[in-house]
Amino acid sequence: MIDQKKTQLHRWEEIPKEKLNNLLDRRLVTGDRIMMAQVFLKKGCVVPMHHHENEQMTYILEGALRFLIGEKEREEVIVRAGDVLHIPSNIPHQAEALEDTLDLDVFSPPRQDWLDKTDAYLRGNGGS
Repeated sequence: MIDQKKTQLHRWEEIPKEKLNNLLDRRLVTGDRIMMAQVFLKKGCVVPMHHHENEQMTYILEGALRFLIGEKEREEVIVRAGDVLHIPSNIPHQAEALEDTLDLDVFSPPRQDWLDKTDAYLRGNGGS
């Protein structure tokens, strides 16, 4: 017998926002091998330096983020509305919201730490 998977329609407005700290909220949609997240960052929010096995695409819908990429020789990249930043697996990175920002993050595979809510690095004060 063939295992038939069903398509699913998700509406962002029907998914409750998860509040991680005073400056950071998100919504998640997850498949078997991919995850998409709406990430809402208020100006000044800092996502601390971290890395993960998951490949990441960050598409800025509104606002702007300053990324620091790498450990020792950090590269600064400003990503603005309409831009997409690809972050390969295990590359250290940090982000700071230069203004109120909405980004769409895509991860493969899904971020298990986000699903398990073991992402303590996001649940601090977010730079506030």
